[in-house]
Amino acid sequence: MRKLRQFIPNAYIALVFLFLYLPILVLIVFSFNRIPKSFVWGGFSIDNYANLFGGSDGSELLSSLLTTLKVAAIASLSATALAVISCIGLSFFSKRIRNATMNITYIPNIMPELVTGISFMLLFSFLGIQKGELTLILSHIAFCVPFAVLSINPKLKQLDRNLSEAAMDLGATQLQTITKVIIPEIMPGIISSVLLTFTLSVDDYLISNFNVDSTVQTLPMKIYSMAKFGINPKINALTTIMFIVIFALLLGANMHTIRENKKKNNQQGGF
Repeated sequence: MRKLRQFIPNAYIALVFLFLYLPILVLIVFSFNRIPKSFVWGGFSIDNYANLFGGSDGSELLSSLLTTLKVAAIASLSATALAVISCIGLSFFSKRIRNATMNITYIPNIMPELVTGISFMLLFSFLGIQKGELTLILSHIAFCVPFAVLSINPKLKQLDRNLSEAAMDLGATQLQTITKVIIPEIMPGIISSVLLTFTLSVDDYLISNFNVDSTVQTLPMKIYSMAKFGINPKINALTTIMFIVIFALLLGANMHTIRENKKKNNQQGGF
């Protein structure tokens, strides 16, 4: 009976991981497929990776990837900066105004992207702004700000107010208090905000599709247009490279965190 109780949770966890990572494993395997078929194995080959950096389709994919990364970087950094300023500013308001403002800010988090994309399209049309890379970036920034606030605000709530008051009592200006006391304390939330908003921007399709013209294509838009004619094996190769890079970054970040924790434990043990 005891073994059964241990087996059921382990089997459940195994099924969850299988459900999550089996599609990624299939994608990686078929990125080395010799023939241009989605789910028909024709032998091992690295031609898809070679063609990714050589053919016309490959160059278009890489161009759309660079556009996506540029837009995501600008959107995530801008949204995080706006969220930091907003959260710090709201902390000086009364609790009623702060709660009301935060509730309004969180509404876009549960708003369907379809509604958000169409809303920005109508806004840019009303203002007479030509759709292009600028409107794409602006819509992504506005889309990411509520998620950035969601990441940063809890860290600011955990901040001890005595720290900022003590800093100003010791002669620090308000700007110095913000840059040297508050921001370092909420840095984990800022990093989480950048990572979350960057991922959301890279992954977005609907908002991008409604707020850009045919001269600019993000990676999701390019992949969707190519998928209409069947799965291109170059897509498998590109997404495999992206997965490996992200996995390596996460692994490196976790290893760094483990080393830092070990150093702290060793220092505490020395005392």
